[in-house]
Amino acid sequence: MFFAGKGTCFGFLQAKEDDLQHLDMSEREVVMLEIQELTKKYGKYLAVDHVSFTVPTGQVGILLGPNGAGKSTIIKSIAGLLRYQGGVGIEHMPARTLEAKRVFAYVPEVPAMFDALTVREHIEYIKRAYNSDITDQEINQLLTRFELDDKQQKLGRELSKGMMQKVSICCALAIKPKVILLDEPMVGLDPAAIKELKEVVLELKEQGVTVLISTHMLEMVKELWDLIFIMEKGKIIGMFNKEDQKDADIEELLFQITEGGEAK
Repeated sequence: MFFAGKGTCFGFLQAKEDDLQHLDMSEREVVMLEIQELTKKYGKYLAVDHVSFTVPTGQVGILLGPNGAGKSTIIKSIAGLLRYQGGVGIEHMPARTLEAKRVFAYVPEVPAMFDALTVREHIEYIKRAYNSDITDQEINQLLTRFELDDKQQKLGRELSKGMMQKVSICCALAIKPKVILLDEPMVGLDPAAIKELKEVVLELKEQGVTVLISTHMLEMVKELWDLIFIMEKGKIIGMFNKEDQKDADIEELLFQITEGGEAK
């Protein structure tokens, strides 16, 4: 399911293991997710064009842009679902390594369920696959939060798109990840589930989990973001850091970028 990226990697991906062991721990813990010169082509079509960015530990990064901008391609590349050129690092490890895969979770835009597994069995499957220490009580709490507690015995083939999305989110959270990737996670969710997911993202942030969300709907993430990467035609055309912008109107900043201005 997972593929290694091709091409020259960057920074810590080029370093030897001995070199990494001598880095100051405070430096090694600053950046949890790092993307360098990520490039993806489908035949002659350039879907992602030498994209680089980092998301520090415990922050929420947003890939924002219209459909077809390359957001999902980046998320799928990080998750190991696509071959690509460039480097992807998670917790200072190449994303292709088993150690890196154990600490990140992925919620796809279009969830896929096992037809013959129940809702509960999907979560139990993920728990065993990742050797997660999540307890039965914690699983029950997840199911309750996303209004799935009375649907535990429903089979995958019986679930609506919204319910499949909720199950996918619960499976990702069951891993207790250090990095979580969410690809258009609010599409298909009802208002109550959207509110719950936003609260979960803020809780994850408080716990030091790094979050990367792709979306084309700014209003869905206005209260969540620490970093916003504006994408258009496979490139990042602007980046905003909430600390630098303070009380600035993000919609106005976005308008400036998309109208040809420059991010400050």
